[in-house]
Amino acid sequence: MQIDGPFSISIVNNAESHTRELHLKFYDSFQNSLLDDRIALFSNYIGSINTNLINEFDTQSRQGMETILQISEQLLPHIINDEISLDETIIIEIGPSSPFDHLLNSATLK
Repeated sequence: MQIDGPFSISIVNNAESHTRELHLKFYDSFQNSLLDDRIALFSNYIGSINTNLINEFDTQSRQGMETILQISEQLLPHIINDEISLDETIIIEIGPSSPFDHLLNSATLK
């Protein structure tokens, strides 16, 4: 399921560490928004994920959405306090024992 949000998400295989990384890059439109607008957009994004989770029955899609939801919920207080440099990429290392890594290994392109 595709949910439009304030950032792009990409998966990168790190050849040095032999791990996968989740890269989050905030869109320019989000970066250039006023703080109150960013907070509202980000909060609405979290709400959209929650709403879509209720209607999602595919296990892999749910697992991916839950992962992005958890990351977004962790970022929200930092967005509210304007503590994140929005022009930098946030990199999250996905370990081989991570449920998200198992999800990626079993994912197929549609």
